[in-house]
Amino acid sequence: MTSADASADGKRVVVVGATGNVGSAVIRALAADPDVSSILGLARRVPDWPVEKTTWDAVDLRAAETARTALTAHFTHADAVVHLAWMLQPARDPLMTWRTNVLGTTAVLQAAAAARVPALVCASSVAAYAPGPKDRPVTESWPTHGWPNAAYSREKAYVERLLDTFAYEQPGIRVVRMRPGFLFAREAAAEQRRLFLGPLLYGPLVRPELSPVVPDVPGLRFQVLRTSDAAEAYRLAVARPVRGAFNLAADPVVDPALLARLFAARRVRLPRPLLRTAMAAAWRTRLAPAPPQLFDTLVRLPIMDCSRAREELGWTPQYSAEDALLDLVEGLRHGIGMTTPPLEPRLRHGRLGEFATGVGGRP
Repeated sequence: MTSADASADGKRVVVVGATGNVGSAVIRALAADPDVSSILGLARRVPDWPVEKTTWDAVDLRAAETARTALTAHFTHADAVVHLAWMLQPARDPLMTWRTNVLGTTAVLQAAAAARVPALVCASSVAAYAPGPKDRPVTESWPTHGWPNAAYSREKAYVERLLDTFAYEQPGIRVVRMRPGFLFAREAAAEQRRLFLGPLLYGPLVRPELSPVVPDVPGLRFQVLRTSDAAEAYRLAVARPVRGAFNLAADPVVDPALLARLFAARRVRLPRPLLRTAMAAAWRTRLAPAPPQLFDTLVRLPIMDCSRAREELGWTPQYSAEDALLDLVEGLRHGIGMTTPPLEPRLRHGRLGEFATGVGGRP
């Protein structure tokens, strides 16, 4: 079913990448909006997840040329498109992630232009920013050059350039880009364990009382947000006539002092090169799915000023950074997930399957 089949009353919204951490939350936020009449959720794998006002269809952005034709048909008559699709794994196959994230986004933009979509809301990230200060917040005008050694940051920065060109060439389309900090939700914890932490993490041991120390690493200062709060920002961007970029994060800024307080742990000063070397060794030996370049990006991220989202979107996060972190811990401890393919709490072949397919080597 395409959006052309939807009722003429209310907004018709298409969400690309509708089943992951952010996508599932955006679907729920839009479904609760009385001004949204229909939602079309597009994903590589269609979920068995009934949601009010929502229909589903499959689109695989890894095949960008084929996807563009299908997307154009789906976008026709839509009032807004929310583009969230992004592939973090397989991190060991950067060609595949580039094909999905960059060429796939190109297909989305081409389809949006062909269908003359009135509004396009696109997921960017704090990782799109060039290295910046940790002692003062930066606005959305900070350069989005990324950290070139990390594929995730490099691809986010490239997509920012695509959006710059698209917004210039399509002035009739309202383009919004969201730049959130790290997004956590207990129902996404199983997926995030697979993406970033790997099969060796034993959930029941993820308990604050079992974390006696917190590494105090220079530059370890970053921002987080509960995924439901990010989803509300996306809903507001669909509903309100705003354009441009919006930083999204909750207070307070996360640093070793906050983590030590949250987990009742002692801070232990740790040289950055030592921790980085350990991460690189875990990556090389296929014990960890996340490349060490992600850590390089983390310690260089600027702190964001989110006042524009408050003033123009009318957005205020309902949960603190501590709430978001505790949600993640709770989800990791209990292996919590959802009934969508990316968020399934347990894969068919379990953790042995993660090892067998190469940690960080499966999509």
